[in-house]
Amino acid sequence: MLALPFFLRNRFRSLLFAFIVIMPASAVLAQSSRPVDVRIIADPAAHKISVKAGGKLFTELIYPDTLEKPVLYPIYAPDEQLVTRGFPIQPRPGEPVDHPHHIGLWFNYENVNGLDFWNNSYAIPAEKKHSYGWIKVKGITMASNIKSKKDGDRGIIQYSANWVDQQKNILLEENTILLFSATQDERIIDRSTTLTAVQDVSFPDAKDGMLGLRVTRELQIPSNVPGEFVDDKGNITKVAAGNAPDVNGTYLTSEGKAGDSAWGTRGAWCMLYGKKGLDTLSVLMIDHPQNPGYPTYWHARGYGLFAANPLGQKIFSKDKEILNYRLEKGKSVIFRYRVVIASGRNKLSTDRIRQLTDAFTQAD
Repeated sequence: MLALPFFLRNRFRSLLFAFIVIMPASAVLAQSSRPVDVRIIADPAAHKISVKAGGKLFTELIYPDTLEKPVLYPIYAPDEQLVTRGFPIQPRPGEPVDHPHHIGLWFNYENVNGLDFWNNSYAIPAEKKHSYGWIKVKGITMASNIKSKKDGDRGIIQYSANWVDQQKNILLEENTILLFSATQDERIIDRSTTLTAVQDVSFPDAKDGMLGLRVTRELQIPSNVPGEFVDDKGNITKVAAGNAPDVNGTYLTSEGKAGDSAWGTRGAWCMLYGKKGLDTLSVLMIDHPQNPGYPTYWHARGYGLFAANPLGQKIFSKDKEILNYRLEKGKSVIFRYRVVIASGRNKLSTDRIRQLTDAFTQAD
């Protein structure tokens, strides 16, 4: 395990301090169920960092050279059921095999100076790779635990990465902090990502971005109709219908949009929930008021893609809004999100969602 450096001597100390102040332990874990300790286990040789909660695997940060981006994969609910789809890393019988770039939980965007970071995967032919971008982890700055007798030990991972083209020219430098906490019934991931422009960078409004999660098939919305999706490069992806008895997911947003109606709408939060086994799984994403484009648009598809995209305003508003976000050379922007995974008899209540949202967005 990598040692926790003294905060005031860390070259990212200002960002880290601000991140922890925004989400103090008492606010993050103020809830009825007992906190459980989180443990970080780093394996640099395997390009992997494991996160355990109460001795059980919570998730892993994986960043091998074979992937086009770092991802959190797999992700488990408190009842030890998988929340993420297995394909393409560990395919499971009966699950869909569309969109091979949908792996675990990730952060990127479809159009950064014309390069597509979102859709890049092993499935892109070599002759088309020049149109895509990679996020390459430079190093793990921190991978350790934050001790607290009151709230249970939390885990923290901090890494730096470069957003590059095929020739390894750098567009953006990324510094990401992942803060992990847990109780008996909930798992929480707080993400703070700072992007710094190495050159002038434009993010034209696009559909595919930014914080994405591909979920287990049980959380798909039932559908008898197969889908077909075409990206801006003409690539066609077919999605099979999901109408098996165990497929029973649905969405709910802060604005009351439910099911397929959640797609392309704004909201401070969005929750996907459904039965898996004997439990109800709830997956909640919370936007932060300081993020660009707040409240975000939800790129929440019934086939299992759950994403927050604050930069695709022209697409989702049908040309009524245009953002076309830009970042001048040397300038930075921060994106903050909270992801909560819960399991139990019922879905997360609106009161509990309010508590989790307030703790994340109002503590500062």
